Amino acid sequence: MPAEVNSAIKPSEEVKERKGPKGCPVITTERCKGCGFCVEFCPSNVLRMSRSFNSKGYHHPEIVNAEACTGCDLCGVYCPDFAIYGIRTGGRKG
Repeated sequence: MPAEVNSAIKPSEEVKERKGPKGCPVITTERCKGCGFCVEFCPSNVLRMSRSFNSKGYHHPEIVNAEACTGCDLCGVYCPDFAIYGIRTGGRKG
């Protein structure tokens, strides 16, 4: 039976060592209805729901880990209101 493997790398260290595409999410807070799909489906954990409200009274996403974004645009694919999308901002690091 194989031994259980526990990684000693913390998420913040993974981001520093990550080699891959760079990106940036673009959020239009006034379009957001607070469904949270963008936060749930982001593979890089770049987003979280904000404590503040937009003018419609919904919590909108905010960027908490921008350097981890790959620009994959999964946030935009899942957003039913077209309130967010990801863009590629550069090539590969390193």
